[in-house]
Amino acid sequence: MKVILKETISSLGIIGSEVTVADGYARNYLLPQGKAVSATAQQRKLLEQEKAKFELQIAKEKEFAQEMATRLEAVTVAIASKVHEGDKLYGSVTIRDIIDALKKQGVEVEKRMVLLNEPIKTIGTFKVPIRVYQGVKPEITVDIVPEEA
Repeated sequence: MKVILKETISSLGIIGSEVTVADGYARNYLLPQGKAVSATAQQRKLLEQEKAKFELQIAKEKEFAQEMATRLEAVTVAIASKVHEGDKLYGSVTIRDIIDALKKQGVEVEKRMVLLNEPIKTIGTFKVPIRVYQGVKPEITVDIVPEEA
């Protein structure tokens, strides 16, 4: 089913774009929540009339994302973890650990925003990308340090 997005949805597209989604997803989620409208000729005409409004909204979102990215680039978090045999950790540092460390510094991010491919299993300094907006992925610095006994 073709729908026109009324707000930016990271997995689908930006506000005002026409996308094809599964019928059930459109009927059960997007349309009832007001996140999209059916892509009919009438809705396309309304879209053209509201295009300037959508472009302004996109510009605001991008500007906010750039500001947030600038702030995130400067963030360094230190996570203490138990170590055995040299540099290996007993467990591993996961996305949840990074989110908790960021929260302690007053930075709120969602789990889906942290792009950690696999858990960190050694001590050291790592760069972890954070998806803020489409195409905006600043990297935070994560220092894994041995836990003091």
